[in-house]
Formats: sequence, C-alpha cells, structure tokens
Amino acid sequence: MKTINLFLLICLCFTVSCKKDDANDSTTTAYTYKGNFQASAHPTSGIALVSTDKTKLLLENFKSDSGPNLNIYLTTSLNSVKADYIDLGDIKGLDGNYDYNIASSTDFTKYKYVVVWCVDFNVNFGYATLAP
Repeated sequence: MKTINLFLLICLCFTVSCKKDDANDSTTTAYTYKGNFQASAHPTSGIALVSTDKTKLLLENFKSDSGPNLNIYLTTSLNSVKADYIDLGDIKGLDGNYDYNIASSTDFTKYKYVVVWCVDFNVNFGYATLAP
C-alpha cells in the first residue's frame, strides 16, 4: 500500500511541475498599440506591438520574404513615396520575434502603420495597422 501511495504522490508532483506557466506566454506582452501584419507585395504575417512606455516596437511571430535592403518603417500612409515616415532601420530577421527602439514621443495617431519596406525598389512587402 505504501508503494502505491508513493507512486501516486510522485505522479502528482510530476503533473504539477509540468503545468504550463501562462505568465511567460509571449501573447501576454503588455502593449498600447497592436496590429496584425498583412501581405502587400510579398507574404508577410505576425503581430506588431508597441510597448506600454512607447519605446519599443515588438514584432511577434513575424514572417516575411527576403528582399534587398528591407527596412522597418513607421508611416503615416501605406504609400511611402508620399508618406511621412520614421525609419527604424534594417530588418532584423525574416522569421521570429524582434524588437526595435522608438522615440517615446512618437505620435501613434499619426504614425499608425508598421511597414516592411524595400528601399531599393520602393515596395511595401507587408504592413500592420496599429490600433489601441
């Protein structure tokens, strides 16, 4: 009988220790603005999030095609030729989670699009529309 009780106690401890910790789930990231990426000229997907202190742009589960000279822009319009934009720099990767520094004074009522922009060919690969 002691063996059965010991076995059940070990199983219970193992089950409790293997439980998923939801607090570490990346979808619980605190944010002030959020948008889902949509394809434009190339397949692009994932989520764009602006941190609560508005100093980081986070790309989660991001995927896009490769291209020459791809940058991440915050823009006022999806047509960068006519848009006012903030260049956050070279794309950091094509498949994964990435973050970019942004000025805390950025006006997200004005800069409401995150765009994967091909500088060489002036092409919008994909974009996310940020909303509170």
